[in-house]
Amino acid sequence: MADREELWPGGPVLKQAAHFRLGTDCVLLTGFANTAGARRGIDLGCASGAAMLLLLLRNDRLHMTGLEIVPEAAELARENMAANGLAERGAVVTGDLRQSRALFRAGSFDLAVANPPFFPAGSGPVPADADRAAARGELLCSLEDVCAAAGWLLQTGGRFCLVHRPERLAELFCTLSRHALEPKRLRLVCKCADSAPSLVLVEARRGGKPGLTIEPQLVLYDADGRETAELKRFYTPPPAKKT
Repeated sequence: MADREELWPGGPVLKQAAHFRLGTDCVLLTGFANTAGARRGIDLGCASGAAMLLLLLRNDRLHMTGLEIVPEAAELARENMAANGLAERGAVVTGDLRQSRALFRAGSFDLAVANPPFFPAGSGPVPADADRAAARGELLCSLEDVCAAAGWLLQTGGRFCLVHRPERLAELFCTLSRHALEPKRLRLVCKCADSAPSLVLVEARRGGKPGLTIEPQLVLYDADGRETAELKRFYTPPPAKKT
């Protein structure tokens, strides 16, 4: 394991799980998630707790629970909460999100986030390391499993925010709907202005009414390959605001 490092100068420190390194998708997810009014959040597959840290810094009335199936990663998440003085606002449960009904009461949370495996089992090469393979592909949980867990865990009106691949958007919307999660916001992420989307950011509402807002696309790099100003803002969240 690498030593803890600052996520940005003067920002929180993080020691990362070997099988799941902090990536742009996680940072974009936490910047996209609307934490306004949220008090009890859960990260479905929290790894070393990076998303939890970033969300807690944006809302000082929020308490986050991390659910992580890999014991070593779950312990790292606990250590990271403590190292940043957030142990009282962050709890980590070592467990399988497919067993959410046994682990939590229905409607226990008003916010859920997930950065799930992007690729169906059997698609593409599989890393030799079992934990890396599970982080990449749907070996331990499927898109159906993730949406089912969010549907159970969220109270009516609760928000579910996740990041995924654009080629699975139709499947994602259908799966959300099966679990009473109505897609409400969509943002496409493009590497540059003239490229096809490489990621999608989606917010669904538990028991929400139909009606989807498509937000302006998020462009990561300019024509010279430099990070756009908006991408830089995602990596330096503003001070937490009471909501």
